[in-house]
Amino acid sequence: MLTIGVDIGGTKVAAGVVDHDGQILDKVKYPTPADDPGGLAAVVARAVGELRERRSGKGEDVRAVGVGVAGFVDEDRATVQVAVNLGLRNEPLRERLEGLVGLPVVIENDANAAAWAEARFGAGRGSDHLVCITLGTGIGGGLVMDGRLHRGRFGVAAEVGHYRVVPHGRRCPCGNQGCWEQYASGRALVAEGRERARTDPRGAERMLKLAEGDAEGISGHVITQAALEGDAAALDCFRTVGEWAGAGMADLAAILDPECFVVGGGVSDAGAVLLEPIRDSFARHVPGRPNRRPAEIRLAELGGEAGIAGAGDLARH
Repeated sequence: MLTIGVDIGGTKVAAGVVDHDGQILDKVKYPTPADDPGGLAAVVARAVGELRERRSGKGEDVRAVGVGVAGFVDEDRATVQVAVNLGLRNEPLRERLEGLVGLPVVIENDANAAAWAEARFGAGRGSDHLVCITLGTGIGGGLVMDGRLHRGRFGVAAEVGHYRVVPHGRRCPCGNQGCWEQYASGRALVAEGRERARTDPRGAERMLKLAEGDAEGISGHVITQAALEGDAAALDCFRTVGEWAGAGMADLAAILDPECFVVGGGVSDAGAVLLEPIRDSFARHVPGRPNRRPAEIRLAELGGEAGIAGAGDLARH
């Protein structure tokens, strides 16, 4: 049975045909309309129609559509309660899309979809208890417990980026202060790099050179490149973020006791540069050390295709 998985991001809508092994057989991309729910549904329907037409030409049939969206999705996997970056509030996206594509549709949070894909086809294969942490601009999360995606009573579980790690700490766009993603995300990494460049330009010389001399031009990509080249200041930025990430994961381990953590998102492109300080921090902060059995910490394997593969597989199930 073939399905279509759709990953709705802030800048692009990516869709692909997904088989039962999680392989993406065909793929299309379109720009994401800004603050236009009707236009967004039309773009998704266009992507689905194009992919169905291609597979129909090969004698293959698509049976369902799964859609991952960065926002709160209700317990029925039908309504997007809020997706700030997409301008969606109480949007009945499933109903709208089913009317356009004529297929069953499942709506899911994008981080949940990615977590499911990693559990089924990626770094979490063989683990029935895992936590997927997506370190991007913010922090996304997904929980697979007893082999099932854990969504909570109202469908919005695993918003781990917004549990507070510093009382009265840095302000977060969610309205609270001291949220984890303010200290362990791509945004936090960039803030760390720019601050170092402003206060110690000589120490941050390599990052500034890559940013053409402008501290405000230092991006996550710049810091990652400098760190992979062995630059001490950039490596220290990753150590700072890794310390926060590992400590937060230790707190999650105390509550959830997973078999493994899977770390993905753009910040994870640095590989061992990020993973080593996370593992070190986790080992120092996890409760019950050194006598408890520790969770493994693994890098995600599916990259940018996790959302498509996960959404497509959730539609199948």
